Amino acid sequence: MTMIRSEAEPFTDPELGLPDAVVPLHVVAGRAEIDLPAAERAVADLLKALGRDPHSVHLADTPRRVAHAYAEMLTPREFELTTFPNDEGYDELVLARNIPVQSLCEHHMLPFQGVAHVGYLPGDRILGLSKLARVVELFARDLQVQERLTKQVANWLQDQLAPKGVGVVIEAEHLCMSLRGVRAAGALTVTSSLHGMLRDNPSSRQEFFALTGINS
Repeated sequence: MTMIRSEAEPFTDPELGLPDAVVPLHVVAGRAEIDLPAAERAVADLLKALGRDPHSVHLADTPRRVAHAYAEMLTPREFELTTFPNDEGYDELVLARNIPVQSLCEHHMLPFQGVAHVGYLPGDRILGLSKLARVVELFARDLQVQERLTKQVANWLQDQLAPKGVGVVIEAEHLCMSLRGVRAAGALTVTSSLHGMLRDNPSSRQEFFALTGINS
């Protein structure tokens, strides 16, 4: 996945003449365009291969619905990433818990869903809290494996914020595991990715996992 963003321009306070913020960065996912007509034809072919009649009364519109559903699940919303100067010198953990996560397993194209806990130790800049959820969605709306998704969110925040530490934990149930195969309904997979002090400093690491509710 590639990110397309605008260049940050300093914003100058009209009274003080000092830069105190930046213009938001416009973030979109750079991916190949989805071909909906081709996707509809593919779903119709799949129904035929599974012994179903795509022209029956109940399935006549199914190829269109499925194609649009997958297109929606694979397309994250664009957003503006706004950071602010850490003028107060806040140096404690910032944590957003229980951010909803929905993604598609790239092995079976079945959903997995759960929650993400995303935290960071601020450096020179802080991030609008809603943007933590936006970043999770940015990478979740794709064909994914949970391990990669977790690392992508953590790496992206580390690159964009240059904080003192970043921590991401994702807990999710995979339908490819609960509906088929082992059929272990309710089983949760937990993954984590840590940077900086949240990885290397034992007390910071312990605090992060304690606040997420995950034992270190």
